[in-house]
Amino acid sequence: MNRLVSYTIAGLILLSVLLSTLFVVDQRQYAIVFALGEVKKVINEPGLHFKLPPPFQNVVFLDKRILTLDTPEADRFITAEKKNILVDAYVKWRILDPRLYFVSFTGDERRAQDRMSQIIKAALNEEITKRTVREVISGERGKVMAAIQKKVTDEAKQIGVEIIDVRLKRVDYVEQINNSVYDRMKAERTRVANELRSTGAAESEKIRADADRQRTVILAEAYREAENIRGDGDAKATQVYAQAFGQNPEFFKFYRSLEAYRASFRNRGDMMVIEPNSEFFKYFKSTGAGAAASPKK
Repeated sequence: MNRLVSYTIAGLILLSVLLSTLFVVDQRQYAIVFALGEVKKVINEPGLHFKLPPPFQNVVFLDKRILTLDTPEADRFITAEKKNILVDAYVKWRILDPRLYFVSFTGDERRAQDRMSQIIKAALNEEITKRTVREVISGERGKVMAAIQKKVTDEAKQIGVEIIDVRLKRVDYVEQINNSVYDRMKAERTRVANELRSTGAAESEKIRADADRQRTVILAEAYREAENIRGDGDAKATQVYAQAFGQNPEFFKFYRSLEAYRASFRNRGDMMVIEPNSEFFKYFKSTGAGAAASPKK
């Protein structure tokens, strides 16, 4: 009975030893095999692998996926204009050399992130101090990110890390100068608005003066054209009258006398002081033919 128990215990110990020699590497991981604290090999391929049982060999797993380094708070930097700004950035990175990475940080991802944060901050400070706020925010933002990524990539390779991308999420003024910046922006916008209003008023006066000038010219030309037409009409009318009345002068005199009578006695209250035998009333005394004969007497 005691021998059976001993065999069972020995079998369990042997099974546990055999199981400790097996390990599975996930496709999202690197596996580093150590022998008495020394790195023996790095396994990149997923699957079932073998090693010596502890304490002769042990395994440490590292994440091979793309990771994100995102600082919880924005960092303060000084631009070329000596203005303080807050910059919030994030970095996409992954382990490039597992052996070098482990030697640099003993596999502690937190220490690796702290080191990369220092590298990113130094690169940001170097690039931002060479540029103005406008350039950092919009004008050369792409160039800033590209330059930072290049600087960080070179340093990150020395610790076994590959930098995939560097992005600036937010660039803002510090709270102490926000109000002054807003006031200055408001004053600038007000100045621009006043300039636009002044320009618009000047253009309006210019357009109005031009319109008045064109109106005067058009009226003058229209009046000149109307007078020309009226003159032509009067000339033609005179010509027609001359031709018509030249055929019968006595009728012409009679007709003009009727027009004179009509104009003189238009209202009941009109009164004329004139001799009864005046030439003006000769057609009241007789017909046109009689009147024509009266001067011969």
